[in-house]
Amino acid sequence: MSSRLAALALVALLSACGGSKSPPRNLDNACSIVDQRPSYLRAFKRTESKWGVPVPVQMAVIHQESKFDGDARTPHRYALGVIPMGRQSSAFGYSQALDGTWEDYKRAQGRWRASRSNIHDATDFMGWYMNETQRRNGISKSDARNQYLAYHEGHGGYARGSYTRKSWLVRVAGRVQDRAYMYDRQLKACGKI
Repeated sequence: MSSRLAALALVALLSACGGSKSPPRNLDNACSIVDQRPSYLRAFKRTESKWGVPVPVQMAVIHQESKFDGDARTPHRYALGVIPMGRQSSAFGYSQALDGTWEDYKRAQGRWRASRSNIHDATDFMGWYMNETQRRNGISKSDARNQYLAYHEGHGGYARGSYTRKSWLVRVAGRVQDRAYMYDRQLKACGKI
C-alpha cells in the first residue's frame, strides 16, 4: 500500500512542477492563454527583454507552428497511403524548430541542455532566430508577417524570395500578422503588456 501511495505522490509532484505541454484552451484569446499558463507569459517577456521580439509576435508564430502544443510533431509520411515512412520533417515542439537549426542555436548560445518542448527554451530560440533574421534579412522584429516567412523558409530562402512562389504560405503569413495584431490588442486590454 505504501508503495502505491508513494507512486501517486510522485506523479502529483511531477505534474505540479513540470508544467503542462498540452495546449491551453481558447487559443483566440491571448489573455486566456497567459492566464492558464503564467509560465508562458514569463517566457515571452524574458525573450522580449533579451532579444527584442514583441510578445504578440512570439505568440502568433507559436500559434501557427504548434498551436501551443509542446510535443507537436509534423505528420507521418506514408507510401501507398499505408506504409509509414517517417515524419515530414524533424520539426518538433512549441517552435517547430528543425534538428539542424536547433543544434545551431544550442551551439551559438551554449545552451546544450535546451529542449524544444520547454516554453522558455522555445521562445529563446525564436528570439535568437528572429534576431538573426533582422541582422541577415533586415526584417523588423515587430513585422510578424515577414519574420514568419523567413522563419518558415530560412534566411537564405527568404533572401531568394522562395515564398513568392507559395501563395498558400503568403496567406498563412498574413494570418500570423493578423493574429499578432489581435493578441497585441487583447494583451493591452487585459493589462498583460
